Amino acid sequence: MSSLRNLLRTVALAGMSAALIAPTAVARAEPSPADLTRRIETSSTELERVVESYNKLREEIKTNEAAVARLQARIGPLEEQAKQSQADVGKLASTAYKTGGLRTADALLRAEGATALLDRLGTLDQLTRQRQESISGYTADQRRLLDEKSRLDATLTRQAAQARELAAGKKQIEQDLARLYELREQAYGSATERPEPKAAVAEARNVPAVAGDAGAAVRYAFGALGKPYVWAADGPNGYDCSGLTSAAWRAAGKSLPHNTRMQWGAVAHIGRGDLRPGDLVFYSGLGHVALYVGDGQVIDAPSAGRNVLKRGMNMMPIQGYGRVR
Repeated sequence: MSSLRNLLRTVALAGMSAALIAPTAVARAEPSPADLTRRIETSSTELERVVESYNKLREEIKTNEAAVARLQARIGPLEEQAKQSQADVGKLASTAYKTGGLRTADALLRAEGATALLDRLGTLDQLTRQRQESISGYTADQRRLLDEKSRLDATLTRQAAQARELAAGKKQIEQDLARLYELREQAYGSATERPEPKAAVAEARNVPAVAGDAGAAVRYAFGALGKPYVWAADGPNGYDCSGLTSAAWRAAGKSLPHNTRMQWGAVAHIGRGDLRPGDLVFYSGLGHVALYVGDGQVIDAPSAGRNVLKRGMNMMPIQGYGRVR
């Protein structure tokens, strides 16, 4: 639960950040756009950390749910195999008695006598033991899988509790976002950046010619230009930062988790000099990620109240660079 406590502490910090903004905004009748922009960026950074933690929890829940489904798919057949083997043991004994000459009196009167009877009984006993060993094997495997499923179910129960706490924290996040939109409206006359379809169309004409999967990811990112930042979203109508990079590479047939830190763990780390279009640029603290499109430029979903845009990759301190494998 320590990670959840850290997450909720971050929510609280974001709330404090928003609270600190309000008095200053009131105190100054006409805050400058630059001052408001700085405060918006600071609060947005705090919120993005919360969003990325939420994304990480969702990815972990999806992984565990898939593991439970796989275990359940294996447990069922084992149960059926054990039942079938038990039924086979009964049929074997019944058939041997009816057709295999195991009636004691008949067997003793035959020429081969007791020796043949004992041989047949020995064969039946061996077959029965083999069946019972199979049953024991199926049961042991089933028990092991059930134990594993039980542990995963317990983990999912804990994660569901965390998700409920996150849902409670979501209200605070939404209040912070509303405050950011209000500040942005004061600065720019609009709660969000005004769509610039002409600029987006112009950018779309300048998509670099990139071959292969990376080219598909780059083309997708250019197609997302001008769409709004939406927390925990991965398209097609809005994105957060890791949602955009995961969606771009999904269009190229590659799977990336919807979380910046998890994406950092999934890619091959490369140097700045090795950057090619389609690579990912990760920023300090692993709270933000962008898609490199060449010429020192990235496309990213910046923060609350802003739209997906292309800009210089050095807009904040860089943690490192990654190539999707």
